[in-house]
Amino acid sequence: MIIGVPKEIKDHEGRVSATPAAVEAFVKSGHKVYVEKTAGIQSGFSDEEYQKAGAILTDTAEEVWTKSELIYKVKEPLESEYKYFREGLILFTYLHLASAKDLTEKLMESKTVGIAFETVQLGHTLPLLRPMSEIAGRMAVQEGARYLTSTEGGKGILIEGVPGVAPAHVVILGAGTVGTAAARVAVGMGARVTVLDVNIERLGELLGIFSNTIETRYSNNHNIADAVESADLVISTVLIPGHKTPQLISEEMVKKMDKGSVIVDVAIDQGGSTDLTVGHATSHTDPVFVAHDVIHYAVGNIPGAVPRTSSQALSNATTKYALAIANLGWKEAAKKYPELYLGINVQDGKIRYEGVAEALNLPYEKLEI
Repeated sequence: MIIGVPKEIKDHEGRVSATPAAVEAFVKSGHKVYVEKTAGIQSGFSDEEYQKAGAILTDTAEEVWTKSELIYKVKEPLESEYKYFREGLILFTYLHLASAKDLTEKLMESKTVGIAFETVQLGHTLPLLRPMSEIAGRMAVQEGARYLTSTEGGKGILIEGVPGVAPAHVVILGAGTVGTAAARVAVGMGARVTVLDVNIERLGELLGIFSNTIETRYSNNHNIADAVESADLVISTVLIPGHKTPQLISEEMVKKMDKGSVIVDVAIDQGGSTDLTVGHATSHTDPVFVAHDVIHYAVGNIPGAVPRTSSQALSNATTKYALAIANLGWKEAAKKYPELYLGINVQDGKIRYEGVAEALNLPYEKLEI
């Protein structure tokens, strides 16, 4: 199979899907790999390393897209890339279609096969989303701490506090991978940490991990409102695989927060989890907006800011499946790895993932393979 690795074009997106080691694995399996020049530079991989691994370098993204049967990338295609869609092309990437109706319709019209990293599900885990969730959770606290400083418009407090001065109150909605990673960093920085989730068993696990260094509360509207009102930094991590994210933080809750408090909406990729961030995604170039005197950080590609770490972690997780698709074709690969079947969001002009269809109010048709 011919595999294409285009350079990412989303704002400040420095990640690359395939490391030189991944390219070498493809080539050794008999596949041809096109890599757009400088695609891996921000991740620390030179064009020479890709050539040494056996890749064919191209001058333009168009060459990669038009010559390849499998496009292996990091982020969802942007509008300028839609023209490359065509029947039979396999697109393996983060898609986040529940909040992207236009992209979904373009994939359907072209009959491109869209396989989404974020809905590949093994048991109760999301193996291709997990490494980026780990990074996003850690960075959410890091970025939140930055915007709490007065120089960034925040209320001017230190996360850890000092002797005689209380630490910041960090509230984390969701106790999954992102929430746990955020809690680990916030605890390490010395914050007062409250974690909310509907899964009591998971909250118990977190208490086992963090002992008495965190507070846990059942996630309902009353408890969220109470916790958010007293928070200096809120990190919202709620995720329903493949579905649009529910809005758990209302505008009224935000109005009750102190001036200069910060909300980091890690769930923005799936549509946003607050009334004010829905439809208001930000970018690394312009990462925040202020509403009701509260700073909102809603960057859709948080791990893209640390590409040297992120690209290696992502390639470690996804290369196995990309190689299976190349070796077997997407149908046989999905039979061999049933978790990959759940990643197939769009195929033959039809939506194949029920959560996407529900979110976009479009027909769903189960894929039989």
